[in-house]
Amino acid sequence: MFVKKTLLTALVAQTCAAATAKAREENAKCSKTTVAILGGGMAGVAAAQALSNSSIHDFVIIEYRDTLGGRVAHTGFGKKPSGDPYTVEIGANWVQGLGSPGGPENPVWTFAKKWDLNNTYSNYSAILTYNETGYTDYSAILDEYENMYEGASEQAGILLKQNLQDQTTRSGLSLAGWKPKKDDMKRQAVEWWEWDWEDANSPEESSFIFGSAGSNLTFNQFSDENNYVWDQRGYNRIIKKEASTFLKKNDPRLHLNSVITNVTYSDDGVTIHKEDGSCVQAAYAVCTFSLGVLQNDAVSFAPELPSWKQTAIQKFSMGTYTKIFLQFNETFWPRDTQYFLYADPTTRGYYPVWQSLSAPGFIEESNIIFATVVSQEAYRIERQTDEQTKDEAMAVLRKMFPDVDIPEPEAFMYPRWSTTPWAYGSYSNWPPSTTLEMHENLRANIDRLWFAGEATSAQYFGFLHGAWFEGRDVGEQIASLLKSECNNVQSTAEDCGNRVYYETLHGSSPMADYSVFDGWSVSSFYSSS
Repeated sequence: MFVKKTLLTALVAQTCAAATAKAREENAKCSKTTVAILGGGMAGVAAAQALSNSSIHDFVIIEYRDTLGGRVAHTGFGKKPSGDPYTVEIGANWVQGLGSPGGPENPVWTFAKKWDLNNTYSNYSAILTYNETGYTDYSAILDEYENMYEGASEQAGILLKQNLQDQTTRSGLSLAGWKPKKDDMKRQAVEWWEWDWEDANSPEESSFIFGSAGSNLTFNQFSDENNYVWDQRGYNRIIKKEASTFLKKNDPRLHLNSVITNVTYSDDGVTIHKEDGSCVQAAYAVCTFSLGVLQNDAVSFAPELPSWKQTAIQKFSMGTYTKIFLQFNETFWPRDTQYFLYADPTTRGYYPVWQSLSAPGFIEESNIIFATVVSQEAYRIERQTDEQTKDEAMAVLRKMFPDVDIPEPEAFMYPRWSTTPWAYGSYSNWPPSTTLEMHENLRANIDRLWFAGEATSAQYFGFLHGAWFEGRDVGEQIASLLKSECNNVQSTAEDCGNRVYYETLHGSSPMADYSVFDGWSVSSFYSSS
């Protein structure tokens, strides 16, 4: 019996020693910081900048990729006359809503001017329309839609302001008089151009109230201009340059090529575990993962996110916006035209919009044109081979330009956003009949784990400037917590405490929730700039 006890004691001691050694080893791999920012896109950099501006410099940015920028991403494509590749944007591409004299200015536009980003006004009137027979002028339908949409947008604003029941955008458009028949492919193409192209989702999949609000609050507050970024240094130049104002070269606070596997959180702090076995222990963390990453459980959380948070994550939708690039030995399409709209005879959204980079003011010598697909067509195309997609795209071009002997492209490429593990999609969309309560649950923090990104912006979801505003806001709130400004009697609960969330959801949101839209009369909500 004594021998057995001795062996057992030795075994327990050995096990304890091994566990202690393992704990010490894991602890040795852990670094400590005050704030850990998960993701180095626009929201992550904005959060870090807000902390830095508040004299809080003990933070780290943990980024999956080897560069900052997130879904503002570019790649080399084709060849310049010199033999070097061109730079094309595979992710975010426009500055949307610039600013008006005497009015507010889009912060992204401010950065674009500050860092001398090359961009050109997207003239949506410079468009030609096609179907399977070639050029066919149905531009009058574009005017028909836009005239109808003024009334539809007005109705969406009334529903918002009066806190009435939401509906699908399909319903809203139909009640305003827009009822394209399923086999009217010209009207289907026009509708795709006017709605799907912006939202990366169809009218059936989109909230009428918030789909209209998200667009109108940007283009009426700032301006109705869209500028296409073609800078050969990449659109993410502005994010990198802003980061350079508070990060030094080779700054140890920037952790690139760092894959996060799981996050442990409590009211005492947050621990972020990486694929390489190391971890970061932080007093606070800012999660800027895309909605797609959260929906696909690409990173695990311990404890599991509460049901109200998980429901909000799954309730909202992640759109996929896929650009398909082709370079030819010449520009065989009309050189002065920016856009070409194609109405396929059988399939809505089948290679519908083509955009020329050879147009004046863009990359004129490039001979590059690209098509855009979204939603189900994007998922389909992203799951087939490049060769299959090239054949489909070329067949469409040959239908659009039947009198041209179109050669095979010299270069062909497209991203696969829906399967990219650090994104799983392009940007968020607000589904129909989804209230602001649900969105506040998406935005709310859990203990010391905070959330920011374009998806958490009620006003600007889906927009790059929405990511910037949300990142800045979280950075400032955490800075207030750290600097104990919450003890100030003038501080509000939202400034310093937990964000509001709802364990019990209601059929419609209390009017108080609509404070994010304060200052907007119904007329200013929908009126043209």
